[in-house]
Amino acid sequence: MRRTSRAAVWKRVGKTTFLHLVLAALSLTLVMPFVWMVLTSLKTLAECGLESWLPETCQWGNYPDVFRVENIQFGRWYINSIFVAACVTFLQVFTSAMAAFSFSRLQWKGRDKVFLLYLGTMMLPGLIMMIPNYQIMIKLGLVDSYLGLIIPAAFSAFGTFLLRQFMLTIPTSLDEAAEIDGASKWQLFWDVILPLSRPGLITLTIFTFIGNYHSFFWPLVMLKSTHRYTLPIGLLFFDSSQGQQTNLLMAAITMSVVPMIILFVLLQKQLVKGIQLGAVKG
Repeated sequence: MRRTSRAAVWKRVGKTTFLHLVLAALSLTLVMPFVWMVLTSLKTLAECGLESWLPETCQWGNYPDVFRVENIQFGRWYINSIFVAACVTFLQVFTSAMAAFSFSRLQWKGRDKVFLLYLGTMMLPGLIMMIPNYQIMIKLGLVDSYLGLIIPAAFSAFGTFLLRQFMLTIPTSLDEAAEIDGASKWQLFWDVILPLSRPGLITLTIFTFIGNYHSFFWPLVMLKSTHRYTLPIGLLFFDSSQGQQTNLLMAAITMSVVPMIILFVLLQKQLVKGIQLGAVKG
């Protein structure tokens, strides 16, 4: 019995070790491009063409130099990206929460059919919707404006689906208790359901902010003025107008990634919890 148990233990340890090694190798593969980017941002322009990954001397001055490049408004682009992403995130989370509350907690005729139609919009590729959205923005006079970037992204079928699945896990007895206490539907939504949906809201906030912060095609179509560029468009302009300044470009990209890292590190626990709880009930 001892031999059998020891063999089983060693077999389990071997499987666990092998799994950890595989995961470590995959993690290293994902991290290496980021490491190369950071190291390249600390090189001189001449060193960027060499095979060595490590710079001879770390050029920390590359980072402030990005803000001093002629015709490059990196600071303005940085603020534009954060502003647009924050506005879209707030509106999308708020509208998705209200729609999810209606689809999960309220009873009305044709609710489930309308929800299925709403989900059907997720099947439409974004590039197909870009043309009618652009025509609408032209008629509204919102081309080359911040509102033109924000309004079309203020609603999300995915966000509604995610929050609806999460709200379905909240006991309906809370609704009955709130109604007995005289709470209105808005009070039920704002004071009861919304606070209990915090993990789901944080999860959607992270997904939405990251997706809009790195948005490329829609700003590329909408924006004409250089001072309104967001970071993805600005970095494209940086690369095309300044030639092969790889070290400065990598420094700019590294700085553009920092908000995403900070956001994920601060909210990673809530992100995992929100995904887990939102998948409990369909």
